[in-house]
Amino acid sequence: MKHFVSALFLSAVSVLPLAAQQTQKPILHGRNWMAITGKPLAATAGAMTFQKGGNAVDAACAMLAATCTMWDTLSWGGETQALIYNPKTKKVIAINAMGVAPTGATVDFFKSKGYNFPPEYGPLAATTPGTPGGLLYMLANYGTLSLEQVLSPAMEMAAGYPIEAQAANSIERGKSNIEKWPYSKKVFLTHPGEKREAPEAGEIFVQKDLLETLRKMVSSEKEALKQGKTRKQAIMAAYNRFYKGDIAEEFVRSGKEQGGLITMDDLAKWKPLEEEPLQVNYKGIDVYKLQQWTQGPVMLQALNILENFDLKSMGYNSPKYIHTLYQAMNLAFADRDFYYGDSYAKPDEPMKGLLSKEYAKQRAKLIQYEKNDPNIGPGDPYPFEGKKNPYIKLLKDRGYEPDLSRRNFAPQHDMTNNSPDAAYQDRLWLGTTSIEAADKEGWVVSVTPSGGWLPACIAGKTGIGMSQRMQSFVLDSALNPFNVVAPGKRPRVTLSPSMALKDGKPFLASAVQGGDTQDQNLLQFFLNVTEFGMNVQQATEAANFNTNQLWLSLGGTKTTDRQPKPGQILLNDNTTEATRNELKKMGYILSFGARTSGPVNAVYFDWKHQSLWGGSSNHGEDYGIGW
Repeated sequence: MKHFVSALFLSAVSVLPLAAQQTQKPILHGRNWMAITGKPLAATAGAMTFQKGGNAVDAACAMLAATCTMWDTLSWGGETQALIYNPKTKKVIAINAMGVAPTGATVDFFKSKGYNFPPEYGPLAATTPGTPGGLLYMLANYGTLSLEQVLSPAMEMAAGYPIEAQAANSIERGKSNIEKWPYSKKVFLTHPGEKREAPEAGEIFVQKDLLETLRKMVSSEKEALKQGKTRKQAIMAAYNRFYKGDIAEEFVRSGKEQGGLITMDDLAKWKPLEEEPLQVNYKGIDVYKLQQWTQGPVMLQALNILENFDLKSMGYNSPKYIHTLYQAMNLAFADRDFYYGDSYAKPDEPMKGLLSKEYAKQRAKLIQYEKNDPNIGPGDPYPFEGKKNPYIKLLKDRGYEPDLSRRNFAPQHDMTNNSPDAAYQDRLWLGTTSIEAADKEGWVVSVTPSGGWLPACIAGKTGIGMSQRMQSFVLDSALNPFNVVAPGKRPRVTLSPSMALKDGKPFLASAVQGGDTQDQNLLQFFLNVTEFGMNVQQATEAANFNTNQLWLSLGGTKTTDRQPKPGQILLNDNTTEATRNELKKMGYILSFGARTSGPVNAVYFDWKHQSLWGGSSNHGEDYGIGW
């Protein structure tokens, strides 16, 4: 397999700029295991867990626990979703640990408070916590170590660790919100009354309440083992204490005190789910994503569309290549914005049609080579399932014409060409981290956990930051009839790990943070490897681009905060003048950034030499360790 990648790389050198061939960080090599995530200390937690004899699932859970303890882009009350390759069954499974909307979270409730979308921050933004349940489920069913062993790095950190500048500065920037919530204020503002109330970089940051919550979970495991329970039963005893016991009681009490809606019944009824992932084959490679309660199928739809083009001949990041990918992504995101939602709630999403090769060919025919198409809207996948679309009238009322011959205008409320400001970009890239773990036994884990990022509302003496994922629901069925908020329902989230198999064996595992840009960057990362022969580190650092011609999933409570910006594109600063001029002629509105790869983390599997290759982004704090 390494031979295959090397051959591709040599054939593609002529179309790669020099910057894409060189990397700022070295590629990681390992024979036994690989641990990569968004925080150096968390990668160390993964390495420590491997050194204890744990497998990739144990290590992924340890990294998840550590990153949640470090706040910034996520915390313990957020949500987790994972893809796991099981070498025993030789299958990829999906873990759905997304929380649900609580009792009372209705359209009428939020509209009565003047919202167009549920709020960004505070108790009313919270779904039920999913990360603890997801971690415990993965560990109990697919790990090998005890909960105590896996949580020990996170517990040591909760007792006090030197906080990094990124998180410390996020606290300071968000203190106007933090001051509204008494338990958050107590934890985060360690220098009350001073000019800088947040911790300083390198300061030992202590979380006594969170430490006590983790101790309670470990104590329940120990007690169950003393009673003769199995390892799995003991871990699930910790689960029950979190979701049904005294931890749950304090979470609910303090949430209501601060104006939240979550009840004991909401916590007791929720549970993580194991699912079949969605999958398409791209030129002989099987690509797996989570179901449509995430945005993951966007990448699968885009690959189906792009399979109809000779991308390699276009050249890496040539005007034609950028234009083709931009249009393909817009087509896929238009379907995401209208058709994706909770797969466990009615109505049923038309995923068979959306992921069919025939539908992709129809969508590919819409791409205009000479200019950007601002009229792109949702297609009609129902005929590709042998059904009639029940939402044709809704689409027409919204301004979309499913009859392709008549679609010669753009819906007015989807049209805005002003360039994005800093607040818009923050919403586009908001939150999250990524976790990649693999071992010599063949276990592979790819996770994109999130939620409860700074500024976070802490639930009382639990030390747990509450999720903010309610904001990904819509209140207007005209925007998406499948993603309208309702109690017990999961919001359609941006979180989207990836996994790919070739010849029935793991080929690539990857994930990235960054809101609506996640599947844009993962798509380009995948093509960097498969079409242009980059190795895994080159592919993580290579310049990507982002489209803003989509509805934002996060941030802002007004419709204008979320509207698409047709033709708006983010390019790397190193984009040539010739490419810039060509894209302008096509109707694009250009903006630029120094790093546009997205913080991708990934593992490539070298079956020829029986080794692992790790790629860890140069974008931020992402870090990997291999052995």
